[in-house]
Amino acid sequence: MTDKNNQSVAIIGGGPAGLMAADVLCAKGVSVDLYDSMPSLGRKFLMAGKSGLNLTHAEAFDAFSERFVESKSFLAPILDAFPPSAIRAWATNLGVETFVGTSGRVFPTEMKAAPLLRAWLRQLRANGLQIHVRHKWMGWDKDGGLMFDTPDGSLQVRSCITILALGGASWPKLGSDGAWVEWLCSGNVSVAPLKPANCGFEVDWSDHLRQHFQGQPLKGITMTAQGQKAGGECMVTDYGLEGGPIYVLSGILRDTLERDGSANLEIDLTPDIDEASLVQRLSRPRGKKSMATHLKRTVGLSGIKSALLYEGDDRSAFNNSVRLAGLIKALPLALRRTRPIAEAISTAGGVTWSDITESLELKSMDNVYVAGEMLDWDAPTGGYLLSACFATGKWVGEAVTQKLSFVSD
Repeated sequence: MTDKNNQSVAIIGGGPAGLMAADVLCAKGVSVDLYDSMPSLGRKFLMAGKSGLNLTHAEAFDAFSERFVESKSFLAPILDAFPPSAIRAWATNLGVETFVGTSGRVFPTEMKAAPLLRAWLRQLRANGLQIHVRHKWMGWDKDGGLMFDTPDGSLQVRSCITILALGGASWPKLGSDGAWVEWLCSGNVSVAPLKPANCGFEVDWSDHLRQHFQGQPLKGITMTAQGQKAGGECMVTDYGLEGGPIYVLSGILRDTLERDGSANLEIDLTPDIDEASLVQRLSRPRGKKSMATHLKRTVGLSGIKSALLYEGDDRSAFNNSVRLAGLIKALPLALRRTRPIAEAISTAGGVTWSDITESLELKSMDNVYVAGEMLDWDAPTGGYLLSACFATGKWVGEAVTQKLSFVSD
């Protein structure tokens, strides 16, 4: 076993939060060693940018901070210290221009994550960051040293300050496996159970729908759960639903499932047509036309939208224009369970706010800070996840810089 006495700051986790903490510290001339279990850094960051890297969101700050729901009071000052406008300026300084999409989401002009990550790592290395990949953190030894499993065997590291930015437990094959929960709990740190967030949900589809419509997009719909609405596009899968609107509502639906054992979702299949207009159109004589043809010609429903109407047990609604219109505007769908946490985009739960200081330092462990998805917060996709990771990483970096300056003085 190798023992490395290190007076630098140790950052464990090479995702957005860890890299942003390193960015702040290295720019101030602090010696930083960053450790990551994977062969390269930012793997989940790159995966997030596979279909277009959504860096942040350009909406007004009050609306922006509301997206963090229960954690808003804790995160608001942190987000305000590194708001979306500052994130865009930071990207520009790395040579990556951004633009605001029609939905308010902010993307790099090239849409991809790789150019930004490459530029970021070049700058960090130029500023002195020491990177150690294939170093899997295994907790602390009895003397408080950091233990790592490396290709060359076990390694013990002693650092003056440690920043933990290990992510949650989603996409473990990319490095976030949640193994840190055990080690923090053993150190008397309170950790709220990790749960899937921004995740898909399982539905007991009929064999007909599963065989003929899985893999098809459900476009132009609005979903409602407990009074909360979300619109956009979902994907019908063999097991249920994935996609934007259901991700937005995932926290409400997940908590309802956990509490009640089931959760109901309502889908408006025609958000642009009010119920009265639907009744009028559906009341037109059908003649010998099939119901499928009637739905298509009168209200434009066909394919997966039409098929969803047949998933319920009550077929009598098809004989009553008023009831059918009500079904189209509020199609009930019973969700059975969330998809596994390993498939989720992110996780809720983590180190509780009561166990950390305003600087995000653990109350039970001096000189150990936490950033990113390890903290107990939840937010929808749309740039909010990355924004909070960037902001908490920067917040911790600034806090550690101030502590080191105070000590040196």
